[in-house]
Amino acid sequence: MAANLQDTVTLNNGVKMPWFGLGVFKVEEGNDTISSVKAAIKNGYKSIDTAAIYKNEEGVGQAIRESGVSRDELFITTKVWNADQGYETTLAAFDESLKKLGLEYLDLYLVHWPVKGKYKETWRALEKLYRDGRVRAIGVSNFHVHHLEDILADCEVKPMVNQVEYHPRLAQKELREFCRSNEIQLEAWSPLMQGELLDNPVLKEIGEKYGKSVAQVILRWDLQTEVITIPKSIKEHRIIENADIFDFELSAEDMEKIDGLNEDRRVGPDPDNFDF
Repeated sequence: MAANLQDTVTLNNGVKMPWFGLGVFKVEEGNDTISSVKAAIKNGYKSIDTAAIYKNEEGVGQAIRESGVSRDELFITTKVWNADQGYETTLAAFDESLKKLGLEYLDLYLVHWPVKGKYKETWRALEKLYRDGRVRAIGVSNFHVHHLEDILADCEVKPMVNQVEYHPRLAQKELREFCRSNEIQLEAWSPLMQGELLDNPVLKEIGEKYGKSVAQVILRWDLQTEVITIPKSIKEHRIIENADIFDFELSAEDMEKIDGLNEDRRVGPDPDNFDF
């Protein structure tokens, strides 16, 4: 169990990845991206998650350079977008992302969505990047169990991470168990359900019991279910507050109450029905 903001989980290839990080989905390129990433790093965050489609990789890179923190102390993730999937196009997209970030290597590169008919070729490209030492770990995002089974059937390198929509209304129990049994680390995007859960009475009551906000309760639940989490914020006080979750532990009873909120409900697209 993560005891502090710098604590890590060991992925199936031995690389250590922080349990907690900053996501920059829909953060505007420029000052918003630079200031939020710098604020996160200043306040002890080590993991930053971006993607080619977020169009803010350059800002993330600038913030890293201006942070004053050594590159090897940070864990940087980006993702190949759907339009670039395929073998050669993925290799070119990786080069472009690395150039925008201004980095010599990545810590984690993900296949952003399981584009039908392309994601296996994309995975072959990630395996090459991994073998060539250009990325320390590779994984996928938004993959259901059947997508993972398809990859595992003939891959040379097993995915280390699966980043998916995950929050108390979408607990993904079957996927979580599959990933655990196959040594694939689950990671949550949209852990706060884009704010939809912040007025939930059950979560409010639990928060009052511990003297914590609803957001802090949810993020703590993520960690206690052994799921990496990367909440987004552009406000420094919120970035600090989101990470203030290592001084309490949810009881088994409260974990059950939160588990009981599951409705298998998404705020993002279903990977099987996403219009790529």
